[in-house]
Amino acid sequence: MAGPTTAQRGAAKQADTPARPPHIGPEGRRLTGRVRMVLVAVAVALIAAATVWVFYGSSWLRVEQVTTSGTDVLTRAEVEAAAAVPVGSPLVSVDIEAMEDRLRQKLPRIDSVDVVRSWPHGIGLKVTERRPVLLVEKGAKFIEVDAKGVRFATVDKAPRHVPLLELDSDRSASLRRFGSDRLLREAVDVAGDLPEKLSRQTETVRITSYDSVVLELTGERTVMWGSGEEGPVKARVLTALMKASPKAGHFDVSAPTAPAASKS
Repeated sequence: MAGPTTAQRGAAKQADTPARPPHIGPEGRRLTGRVRMVLVAVAVALIAAATVWVFYGSSWLRVEQVTTSGTDVLTRAEVEAAAAVPVGSPLVSVDIEAMEDRLRQKLPRIDSVDVVRSWPHGIGLKVTERRPVLLVEKGAKFIEVDAKGVRFATVDKAPRHVPLLELDSDRSASLRRFGSDRLLREAVDVAGDLPEKLSRQTETVRITSYDSVVLELTGERTVMWGSGEEGPVKARVLTALMKASPKAGHFDVSAPTAPAASKS
């Protein structure tokens, strides 16, 4: 029997050989790359547009509630009214810094405030109020002064356990030399160094000069404090001296290394 012819063998070999993919030239590869880049760019644009719409155009991330914490004298209503939170606006568009500045400007009692976004629908106002360490009498009212010397509020009624500043201007050469602000600063430093228990017993901080401060305590007791220097040391010495001499009516810590106590 005759074998396959040469033509038949060539046809069989071609059938066994896998087909080669069509050749893509440089122009075709560049075209494919451009198509891929266009598709990626379109996808990125769509994602960006969707993100912008979610944050600014949709109703999903808008301001719906305001929470306030840290208030004591101030009320939540006062703080929220001063903050003027744009309820209904996109949460991402709220100007946090402008709101903080507005709160400090409208409410001087605020020492510091943090405005925070509470996703997805809230704004939080975290307030720290100033605490008075001294009162300055002005007519029938009282000006509250904090530990930084800031006169931040005028009230009709003196808050409890806050000493009154008495500036003995008739005898004060320092007042004429330095002015009332310097003496106020000295008195504030002294009041700020008093521990809470001692501060609650202090009724008046009387100052004649920057180095002559006298504390008038409850029970008609007095303390010669001297200057504002070494305030924390003087406070510790006075606390120990009052424990050692509970019946004394006058204490002198102007030289804290040589304190004294007497009945009058």
